[in-house]
Order: sequence, then C-alpha cells, then structure tokens
Amino acid sequence: PSSRQQPRRDSSTHFKFQQGWVTAVMAGRGGARKSRAAGPVPPSITLVLDNGADTIKAGFVSDDKSDDKPRIIPNCLARDRHRKIYVGSELEKCKDFSEMAFRRPVEKGFIVNWEAQKEIWDREFFDDKAPQKCDPSETRLILTEQPNSLPSLQTHCDQIVFEEYGFASYYRGLGPVFNAYRDIQSIFRTPQSTIDSPAEVILLIDSGYSHTTVTPILQGRPLHPAIRRLDVGGKLMTNYLTRLLSVRHFDMRNEPYIVNEMKEAVCYTSLDFKGDLEKTWKGTRGEKREDYLSGAGIAKDYVLPDSHTRFHGLVRDYEPGLSARARKGIVSTEDVLTLRNERFVVPELLFNPSDIGIRQPGIPDLVKQSLSAVPIGLWPGLLANIVVVGGNSLSEGFCQRLQTEILKRFPDECRVRVARPEDPITSTWLGAANFAKHDHASRLEVTKQEYEEHGAAWVARKFAAGLGLDS
Repeated sequence: PSSRQQPRRDSSTHFKFQQGWVTAVMAGRGGARKSRAAGPVPPSITLVLDNGADTIKAGFVSDDKSDDKPRIIPNCLARDRHRKIYVGSELEKCKDFSEMAFRRPVEKGFIVNWEAQKEIWDREFFDDKAPQKCDPSETRLILTEQPNSLPSLQTHCDQIVFEEYGFASYYRGLGPVFNAYRDIQSIFRTPQSTIDSPAEVILLIDSGYSHTTVTPILQGRPLHPAIRRLDVGGKLMTNYLTRLLSVRHFDMRNEPYIVNEMKEAVCYTSLDFKGDLEKTWKGTRGEKREDYLSGAGIAKDYVLPDSHTRFHGLVRDYEPGLSARARKGIVSTEDVLTLRNERFVVPELLFNPSDIGIRQPGIPDLVKQSLSAVPIGLWPGLLANIVVVGGNSLSEGFCQRLQTEILKRFPDECRVRVARPEDPITSTWLGAANFAKHDHASRLEVTKQEYEEHGAAWVARKFAAGLGLDS
C-alpha cells in the first residue's frame, strides 16, 4: 500500500551529511592530538648533577649559555673538633681539619641517606642564598648513578626528584655511559671535527671514592652483562694508609682528611712493584742497606699541618739526617713523617686487592672478565679505546701500569690504548652536559606529568630500557 512506502532518500544529501560528520570527527581527533602533543612547555635549562660519593659535580646547561666546567662540591656533612657543622661547600671555609668527622649520604656508590643528601642539595641549589639557585618547576634534572643499583634505591630517588622537589623533567642514567658523549678520540690525540652521536665503542674504567667499575659501551649503550665492579676505591685506600701510619708512625685514626691529603700528594703507582719493594726494605736486624739509608729516590718527608700557621701538609725531599737528629733528642718544631713503601703499596690495591685479603681480582683481570662476556669481534675496538676516569686515575703511573698489565693478558696482535682525560674527575659531568644537548636526552627524559600519570614503576622501566635497539 502507498501508506507503507518509505520516502526516497536523496543519496547526494546523505553522502554530504556523512562526509561532513567524518570531517568533523577527524577534526576533533586531530585537535585532541594537537592539544595533547603541545602539553607543558619543555624547560629551557638543565641542571646536571654527577652525584659522587666524595664530591658533587654540578652545573647548568641551556641552549644559549652553558657552564664550561662544573662546580665541585664536597658531598658530606662535616663536624670539626670545636663541634661546628659544615654542609657541602661550607667546608671550604674550614681552616682546621684536625679530628674532622664526616657524614656522607652516599655509600658504596649509592645514595642511602636522603636526609643528609637533601640537606646538601637544599643548601647548594634551592635555599634563598644557594650558590647555584634554581627553580625545579622550570628545570630539567640529569642525575648520574652507578651500575647495578638496587630498584628500591632507584624508586626512592625518582620519588624524591618529582614529589619532594617537583622538577619539570628528569633523567637518571649511568655515570660511565655519559663519557661516551665526549670527544673520546681527542683524549687519544686524534680529535673529531664534530660530535653528532656517542662514541662507537669504548671501555670505560671509573675508579672513584667508593669503588671501581669496568663498563663496555657500544653506541652509547652499556653492555650490562659485561659490567664488572671492584670494591676498592679512594676511601679504602685512605683507610689502609691510616692503618699503616698508625702502626709505624703516629696514631692517625682520627685524621681522615689529613691522611687523604697525604695519599693524594705522595702516593704513586709503581711500574716495578717488586723492585721498589726491594729498595725500601730495611733489611735484617743490624743491617744497614744503602738504598734504605739514602731513600733510593722513593722516600719522601711529609710535614703535618700544625693547625696554627700551616693548615695543609707539605711534601719535602727525604732528609737522611732528620731521623738521626730525632734519636739524639734534638727537638723539632715540625711533625714529620717519612714515607717509604707506603707511597706505592696503597695504590697497588687496585691491581692486587688480595694483598689485604680482598677476594676480588684487580682491574686488569676485571677487564679480561668483562671482555669475556662480550663477542670477540668487539675486543679490538674496546681494547683500543680504554678510557680511565675518577680521582684514583690521577695517581702517577696509573695509566702506564694499567696498559702494561692488560697487554700481558691479551694476544700480541691486539692493540691496547689506555688514556685519561685532562680532568678525569669532571669528565662524567662534561659528558652529561653534552648529552643534555643531544636528541637522546629528550627521548629518554620523563616529565612530571608522565610520572603522575604512569607512576614510579613505569619510570623505572623506561630508564632501564634506555635507548633500545634503534639509534
């Protein structure tokens, strides 16, 4: 019947309606995408922190202006014998370091005492009179950490950064890896014209205050299964020197600062350990060995500070007649220590930690263990690009001894090159500063908005994944 006939639709009108609806929906989606992609304005300034156990290396990086070198801040709370407290860089104002007691927030390379660490950070970066004051809500933070950190410590660190300080964005990366963003070949005196990407392949040895690590790095990515660690660093060597001095000379157990200064001033890495040991041997009872009496070019006199006219120690050439005058009862106004084999047996712990009962291999054997965990095809590149950083590498003769020991452990056809940056203490910071300007930084960073949206576990997974397989 005609009453049941449906009205005929105009197909052109229907098509136009559909087309308009689809266009409106796509425009709406595109608008949503556009607004989501815009998000918060990325911070224009980056605070780079190499948060070491002994010192913090800190500086700012921005598009228009960056710090040429970081400010080095003692990472400790200190109390002198008059019970005055020094926080971070306030230690520079101290004159009398006798009987100085230290409290450090970093142990074994990891931040374990955030109460102390926050006090130092607040004083240096966030207080009204902070030397490097910054606004966290407008700043990106790049923070270094050591390999194989515990997940619980990493999560706590992420929470402090975002929830306590509220940084706009943040990246936590392995300190050794940042060195790949430096001009590595310039260290070997073959500089590149430009640095558009991290170094192709390097073997990074970082020997610092708490420990020593060996890290193979391929195109800016650490080869985690091959990372090795030695629990010998500047702190252990200072303690060992304290023990030797306390047994042979004066009780120095309450003078860690003075002993550390002494270690840095007089200790060296021996290229002939057995020969030097023979020269400094006193001999059997009643024997007068010529090398021992003359010092054999090894013995040095160290004048201790008196805390009145001299606040730091002084190294002098060995005076054979000094001990004779002391035996005759001639009173001296100076406290002098004569250092003989103490000068080289302390750094020897980096090569033979078993000398004091540590059941770990030395650095050369660690290098061999590390390379055994990577394909043999990478060996030539890694051995030809060994870079050492950290305060312990400043020891005289360290690089030469390390190269000699590594050559003994690999085939003759392998070319071994060991080099040290001009300033190995700030090398990691300089690499991190270059990383802050690289495209990788924007890919790897996490914003505060992402942290609040996805949570700490997601942040930990993203940092652990790193750059992935693509470049």
